[in-house]
Amino acid sequence: MKQIKRIKGTQDILPPISQKWQYIEKTLRKVMRCYGYNEIRTPMFEMTELFARGIGQLTDIVSKEMYTFQDRSKKSLTLRPECTAPVIRAYLENNLGEARPVQKLYYISAMFRQENPQAGRLRQFHQFGVECIGPQAPEADTETILLGLDIYQELGLKNFSVKINSVGDVESRVAYKSQLKKFLKPQLNDLCQTCRERYESNPMRILDCKNESCNEILASAPRILDALSENARSHFEKVLSLLDQNGVEYEIDHRLVRGLDYYTFTAYEFIGGGLGAQNALGGGGRYDLLAQEIGSKKPVPSVGFAAGIERLIMAMDKENLFPEMRKNVDVFIATFGGKSQEAGFKLAHELRKNDISVLTELMGRSLKAQMREANRSGARFALILGEDELRNGRAALKDLQKSEQQEVVLGKLATEILKSRQM
Repeated sequence: MKQIKRIKGTQDILPPISQKWQYIEKTLRKVMRCYGYNEIRTPMFEMTELFARGIGQLTDIVSKEMYTFQDRSKKSLTLRPECTAPVIRAYLENNLGEARPVQKLYYISAMFRQENPQAGRLRQFHQFGVECIGPQAPEADTETILLGLDIYQELGLKNFSVKINSVGDVESRVAYKSQLKKFLKPQLNDLCQTCRERYESNPMRILDCKNESCNEILASAPRILDALSENARSHFEKVLSLLDQNGVEYEIDHRLVRGLDYYTFTAYEFIGGGLGAQNALGGGGRYDLLAQEIGSKKPVPSVGFAAGIERLIMAMDKENLFPEMRKNVDVFIATFGGKSQEAGFKLAHELRKNDISVLTELMGRSLKAQMREANRSGARFALILGEDELRNGRAALKDLQKSEQQEVVLGKLATEILKSRQM
């Protein structure tokens, strides 16, 4: 029979690469705790309507990229392509705002989009993100940016930057869309097909275009900052002031509008300098309108960001930032079979209760083959256990890193191994 292989655009995260993921996740949880964020885990699939209403029916994500299917009751379900809408859905459904006026939530989750796979862009990909729900103050926007920066700095990244813009409030965007369409109309036929389609449905998305000829046209396009309402301008200026006060270097990018419809006011991106064309490590901003789009009777001020873990790993690999990973195995117990194998199996179980990682022989191989396996496993020690050792209550403990061997009392084996970890 033909061998079944993984689906295009997905990947197997195998040891020892999985240790890189664990290292990142541990760092994420450490920084999140310092900022007072708690983890939320939402379902892997949701009602399709959540994303159609939350992200926007006319966005590429909803119209082209989602994995959507019907269940047995004919309900339309979708594998989550992003996690902000599910988090807000969970916030509303579980009345989290009644428990605390400010909810600080983070997630580390798999997402799914039917895209053309390329470096740093997969069909099943992973993101971490934060959502600060409740406060409308510019301080909340700034704090999420600082949190993201602290994560990248904690991981050791140096070659990254922050781009920021404001997409304004509803009043600002109505005025700006009118200006932008007026500017683009005489040059509409010179735009790419995608931009021509966006002209009526979502003209601000034209600013996202990477087409070279479109970029030349957009170079002299009106700027949304010039169309901001007094409220939106005041909010943005306060965010910039807070970033300045905290020593954050940033670049105002007048074409940064974010790709999802629910953003308002602040929009920002974290850029990785060594990642080539696909250089965005993550991004986000404020989205006060999202809750109403998915059923809230009133606006729920919210701000946050999402960031790709696969791209983060690429950036860290380029800067050689991962520490040498500790071997998972403390000791390999090699035996001569029979009673010594049974005793070794029992001893392994006892050692594991002392937080000592142990491998035992499960293939019935010779002592020589077991010692080869001990070296392959990366174990720090090998314990050679035979019937004579059982009678004497002592055994040879070989340090495989130093090629040194000592005799140890079996009853004190756990103490000896734990002591070696501190050396």
